[in-house]
Amino acid sequence: MVNTQGQVPIVAVATAAGRGAVGIVRVSGRGLDALAQALCGRALAPRVATYGPFRDARGDAIDHGLALYFPAPHSYTGEDVLELQGHGGPVVMQLLLARCLEAAEEPDAATGQPRLPGLRLAEPGEFTQRAFLNDKIDLAQAEAIADLIDASTEAAARSASRSLGGAFSREVNALRDRMVNLRMLVEATLDFPEEEIDFLEKADARGKLDGLLGALDAVLAQARQGALLREGMQVVLAGQPNAGKSSLLNALAGAELAIVTPIAGTTRDKVSETIQIHGVPLHVIDTAGLRAEHEAADEVERIGMARSWEAIAQADAVLFLHDLTRVDDAVYAAIDADIAGRLPDGVPVVHVFNKADACADDAALRMQTWLGTRQAEGEQAVALSARTGTGLDALRERLLTLAGWQAGGEDVFIARQRHVQALRVARAHLQQAQAHAALRDGALDLLAEELRLAHNALGAITGAFSADDLLGEIFTRFCIGK
Repeated sequence: MVNTQGQVPIVAVATAAGRGAVGIVRVSGRGLDALAQALCGRALAPRVATYGPFRDARGDAIDHGLALYFPAPHSYTGEDVLELQGHGGPVVMQLLLARCLEAAEEPDAATGQPRLPGLRLAEPGEFTQRAFLNDKIDLAQAEAIADLIDASTEAAARSASRSLGGAFSREVNALRDRMVNLRMLVEATLDFPEEEIDFLEKADARGKLDGLLGALDAVLAQARQGALLREGMQVVLAGQPNAGKSSLLNALAGAELAIVTPIAGTTRDKVSETIQIHGVPLHVIDTAGLRAEHEAADEVERIGMARSWEAIAQADAVLFLHDLTRVDDAVYAAIDADIAGRLPDGVPVVHVFNKADACADDAALRMQTWLGTRQAEGEQAVALSARTGTGLDALRERLLTLAGWQAGGEDVFIARQRHVQALRVARAHLQQAQAHAALRDGALDLLAEELRLAHNALGAITGAFSADDLLGEIFTRFCIGK
């Protein structure tokens, strides 16, 4: 791993923009003692909070607060780190930041040289990037820091904390260790082809490969759960005007987010809200009512319907709402059938039959009559009342099922689609390795190559094998000061 000891020092405000009770200015580099002396007027004991003034060039106090000094390598970045914790006003933070840059270039009284030459403002994510490059954390843990900050649910925050603690990395590294052992056996056979002893069979290489694939599948299942916690699922409410889409959005969100009136076409554009079910974030989008384009009342409604279809095309799941009080009307049913036929292939659909409270006696019969032979394979149906809440719990469970969420996910670690994709690539190579696992007739070299590619795919998760452009893409998404 390349370390950052030769890089120039950096400084930034490490707390969120705006006013707050406390604000932090962070410096990372080598040899920060002289800078700390200039700013605080005294030497700082390592890892001890020291209260006092932060001084400007004339020695006057800019602010009073706590100063902490962490000598390398026992710091967040693995370099020397100085933190000035003052009052969290934007002006105070900018004054402290400017003073750090100024004091760094001033000559030190003892040496006559600049105290910290080259000190510059940090780029977004640069402190965490240095922590990664100095082996303080791996790439999956670095991403977990950003995920912990961005977590939108309690479950996501807890899972990100587990990943930051190394839970995900330990699973991946365990897979890599098993991969190394298997590669060692296979490549040793390639190096000594004249040996008649088939020690691959004696070492149960095929059994090890099968076991490795099974272990990878278990990690992949957990990673899918973690990615779902992080990114959520986009659910689009679709259907004819006045089917109850806005009422359902309000019922799921537990708040009056969308305007609800008896007038058809009240919703003219998309309304979005993120809710959570058992900690899983669902991004629910209420769309304009759908009907034949020539029936649109005006250009605004036509644009609204076009945007509805765009949202449907990008959805992870569609809740197709039907009005139970109108499903026995031939015209209404025909339009519903036309909409159902235009839904994109591959997008999971739940047929939601709303207003069950208005026809409680025969709601199930009306639903089954409409479905008839129209329901495609894999589609689901549920009857509910958005007004009374009856049936909402059943719908929530259907949504979790569609999302792929499994109960008992307390030990899930946060993951990203990048991680899931890398695990899938590794799995595909292991499956190819199984195909070559006859271990005879020249298949050994192909087996070894597939294991190497699978090994590299796993290494990309923690950063053991990562291109510079990937690192840049990851760390530039962090906030400045982190």
